[in-house]
Amino acid sequence: MNLTNAGLWRQRALFSRMVGRKATEKVLVPPDSPLAAPALKDHSLCFSYEVARGEMGVLSFEPYKGLILPYWAFRTVPVAEKSAEILWTIFESYVERGDLVGADMTRKFIQMGMTRARRYANHKGGRKYGEDGKQLEKWTEDDVDGKRKEKEEASEVFKAYWRRCIASEAYVQLKKDWSKAKKEYLEARG
Repeated sequence: MNLTNAGLWRQRALFSRMVGRKATEKVLVPPDSPLAAPALKDHSLCFSYEVARGEMGVLSFEPYKGLILPYWAFRTVPVAEKSAEILWTIFESYVERGDLVGADMTRKFIQMGMTRARRYANHKGGRKYGEDGKQLEKWTEDDVDGKRKEKEEASEVFKAYWRRCIASEAYVQLKKDWSKAKKEYLEARG
């Protein structure tokens, strides 16, 4: 998906409303049961997924986006800790059930927590680019009311969980198996 700057701003505004700007620990409640794994039943959904680089596609691949998004937040360090912990349990659940799509989407949300919190640590308001598309200046002050340091710490929380994800032997094996199965699926379809 290639969006213009105006399109990106609209998407970000919509995303901010969906997530809620003031996520609190009360909002972040772990799911009562494992999240749905629709890709396990639907091969076309499963193999339409692209692992891709970094966090690409995390905000566009439904239904997983809608399932995982409510558990993602990074406003403060306690919120980031709670969110990362919940996302880690979701990640483990998907890996245990053999759902690479769910596991990888959860990994992307964890990675996005790390990068977004880092962006807020580097740029006032978390905006890297202005309305004109030019990159905004980074904060020059060492710490503005502790906000920059808090976002850096929130980023580090997610970074630790992200490293756990990419180091998971079960996840790495699942990704290899899924890649092989996807190749076979696409070859069979011609």
